[in-house]
Amino acid sequence: MIWYPYEQMKTMRQPYKIVDAEGVYLYTEDQKLIDSISSWWCMIHGYKHPELNEAIKSQVDRFSHVMLGGLTHDPVLKLSEKLREWLPGDLDYCFFSDSGSVAVEVALKMALQFNTNRDSSRDTVLALEHAYHGDTFKAMEVGDDEDYHFAFSKKAGVMHIPTEIPALEEAFERYHDKLTCFIVEPLLQGAGGMRMYDISFLQRARKLCDEYDVLLIFDEVATGFGRTGNRFVADLVCPDILVLGKALTGGYIGHAVTVANHKVFDGFYSDDNRHALMHGPTFMGNALACSVALKGIEIFERENYMAKVKKIEEIMRREMEGFWDPRIRQVRVMGGCVCIEVCDPDTLQGFWQFAYERGVFSRPFLNCMYAMVPYIIKEEELVQILDTMKAWYQS
Repeated sequence: MIWYPYEQMKTMRQPYKIVDAEGVYLYTEDQKLIDSISSWWCMIHGYKHPELNEAIKSQVDRFSHVMLGGLTHDPVLKLSEKLREWLPGDLDYCFFSDSGSVAVEVALKMALQFNTNRDSSRDTVLALEHAYHGDTFKAMEVGDDEDYHFAFSKKAGVMHIPTEIPALEEAFERYHDKLTCFIVEPLLQGAGGMRMYDISFLQRARKLCDEYDVLLIFDEVATGFGRTGNRFVADLVCPDILVLGKALTGGYIGHAVTVANHKVFDGFYSDDNRHALMHGPTFMGNALACSVALKGIEIFERENYMAKVKKIEEIMRREMEGFWDPRIRQVRVMGGCVCIEVCDPDTLQGFWQFAYERGVFSRPFLNCMYAMVPYIIKEEELVQILDTMKAWYQS
């Protein structure tokens, strides 16, 4: 029996069984559905993309995977070089892993050990209220091998602040000598409720991190590859460590990367073996994942996906302009994301099936009805999604 995510198994509704998928569409045995949430925001190129399919097939004919410990291969070398060229600033050093959650763990371990390696006693992570950075929990703590975990014998504390500049400044003023890093989902907090905030907050954070020698980490697992209307928010404010996942592989295979700048990398580059980063996911640098990621980036550039995102945002703003209902708290649009936040989560009960019957797959969560669509979507398909969302409040 499958144990499904984020569900009370005793009371959960029957999931829709998908038998095929192509473009922006999911197919059940009796319905054709526009996927309004891109399979948790990763399928930016849509389903069954011929070039991505071929990238996978071509690599399979050579080999599917080899460990990155003591071995290397062309797909991971080429992807690392592409990311080095493509990403802003001196974000040049790629550490691959098999999921966004693990990539965030790697980023935090980098930040904590960076300070341990230079004999710093800093032990606190600054984060945002309503933050979501994955679901991993305690795996390292229950391990008992000093060779791997000696650098993390002290448990890091975590402090949360709202996305308000006064709170940010107060945190740095009071705790700067304890802070190892500040981690954020930049501009758009996804699973925390599609919360959006202004770039000025990140600009101020960058200055404070520089002033107080604190590492700035951007978790762009969800926001990267155009979702906020920027290629990466890191293009606007450059962090010390950048985490990418989801759309990195076009949704084809779980894979992620933690990219560090020269300052961070140099903090590990030493004649002392104990300064090495002791982390190594089995499937890091997977050849299939790297091959499809390279092709996805090529398509992203060639097909001018940022223009597609701009058009998606224009349509969302146009269609949602003036839309309101007493049950709604706020309507928000940013890049390739639209969110209708309601006052009472019960307002959204039954919307899954309502949308299904109108040819849309949607999955509201908390008090958010939202869409984060594939970038290849046509205008009429996007309008169908938005009309379905609005129709719920008129039903």
